[in-house]
Amino acid sequence: MKVDKYHLGDIVRMRKVHPCGSDQWEIIRVGADFKIKCLGCGRRVMLPRTKFERAVKEVIREAPPDSADPE
Repeated sequence: MKVDKYHLGDIVRMRKVHPCGSDQWEIIRVGADFKIKCLGCGRRVMLPRTKFERAVKEVIREAPPDSADPE
């Protein structure tokens, strides 16, 4: 069983800098594809899981566990 490393609301640093100058992104969708939002300009981008996992440099801040699963 594979353990998920990334959760909704996590802030990650990517290897490449966005054209706006920011390298920090918030994860807003998790699944086969990831949807991330640039914290510099607000641009939203969808990436396949494999490309996303290769592009992430580090997790800067993890989201609180209660905010990830609204039940």
